[in-house]
Amino acid sequence: MDILVTYDVETLEPSGQKRLRKVATICQNFGQRVQKSVFECSVSQAQLEEMEHQLLRVIDLEKDSLRIYTLYGSRSKAVRVYGKDYYVDYNDPIIL
Repeated sequence: MDILVTYDVETLEPSGQKRLRKVATICQNFGQRVQKSVFECSVSQAQLEEMEHQLLRVIDLEKDSLRIYTLYGSRSKAVRVYGKDYYVDYNDPIIL
């Protein structure tokens, strides 16, 4: 399934900066960054549950925000991109 993960972590304190780095690292393990706090991921249900579990252990529910959207249909039908697109489809052949 294709999902979109967005987050906003309060970074006024050093603990928030640490949480921000941890959240970004977890998201990078499951997908690819398309904007500073936005990741597109192609995951199985089990991977989604593991990712949510890891993220919920890190974020502060009183200060931070985490949103996970399920994208229905193919990415090309679900996403409109204007400007630079940093997405790489790893399911397509990669030419070096």
